[in-house]
Amino acid sequence: MHMADALISPAVGVGFWGLSLGGIAYSAKKLKENLDEKMVPLMGILGAFVFAAQMINFTIPATGSSGHIGGGMLLSILLGPYASFIVMASILTVQALFFADGGFLALGCNIWNLAFYTSFIAYPLIYKPIARKGKFSFLATIVSVVIALQLGAFSVVVQTYFSGISELPFKTFVMLMQPIHLGIGIIEGVITYAIIKYVATTKPEILESSVGNKQNKLNGVYTKKLVLVFFILTLITGGILSWFASNNPDGLEWSIEKIYGKSELPEKEHFLKNIFKGIQEKTSLFPDYTFKKSEKQETIPEEERYPNIDMGTSLSGIFGAFLVLLITFLTGYVIKTLKKKNL
Repeated sequence: MHMADALISPAVGVGFWGLSLGGIAYSAKKLKENLDEKMVPLMGILGAFVFAAQMINFTIPATGSSGHIGGGMLLSILLGPYASFIVMASILTVQALFFADGGFLALGCNIWNLAFYTSFIAYPLIYKPIARKGKFSFLATIVSVVIALQLGAFSVVVQTYFSGISELPFKTFVMLMQPIHLGIGIIEGVITYAIIKYVATTKPEILESSVGNKQNKLNGVYTKKLVLVFFILTLITGGILSWFASNNPDGLEWSIEKIYGKSELPEKEHFLKNIFKGIQEKTSLFPDYTFKKSEKQETIPEEERYPNIDMGTSLSGIFGAFLVLLITFLTGYVIKTLKKKNL
């Protein structure tokens, strides 16, 4: 559900950049008040894991479409809303800058759609009230993931509509986006629950903190083993399992293709868009999660490669996960330092 710049106008793009930066600033301020030092490595490794997991698109049966986990609810449940928002913003920034996944002008929209609804709507208003009755319940996880993804998908349509630069009719776009992301949300909900169940079995204190009023207060809980497990899972997911990602278009691309006939829309020229596009082209070391290819290089069509055993994909998964880990860890360290100095 990563939006491309072709869907949005500069005004909408810049507007959501502002909203998302505001969300980051607010989350950092709240984290400064109650961040437990043991949360920092957990933030980093979970961010790295979600980055790697987002590389794996799974097929939505009988649709010709695919989806991947957003990871926002997983992060919110394990880290709390403020850490989750910052970690997800780090993931999406790395994806946009170094892998050309989602437009750079659209980065603010993508952060809003994938981080805001999970962190500040679905987690506090849906997951916590249900989970209090049965803790880390299957129902709480599925419902919160589905609703967050539905809100994010609808937000994509609204942002596209108010941009007014595409030929995608509002009603038709909605009627395609919502059902396909319902299917994606259910699958993501099951995956999220399985991971949450594992954490609840090994470190129930983390879930108790999440559901209760002691968010981000691990109170001496030993997390090194959990961090190591997610580190190994990140390497396996980004380095090997990423070869088995579905070649079908994701939910957003599929919806556009059903209307327009192609999964990508032509991009209208604008000086501001050109600036953002120029930055992205210079920073994208692994566009589409593989090595850069020259125009003369012959490539096998993606639909003919499965599994796509590609060292460029493996390196992308590991490199990107490391970048997210580094950025998130540094962010947590800065917040922790400011907290100690009472700044």
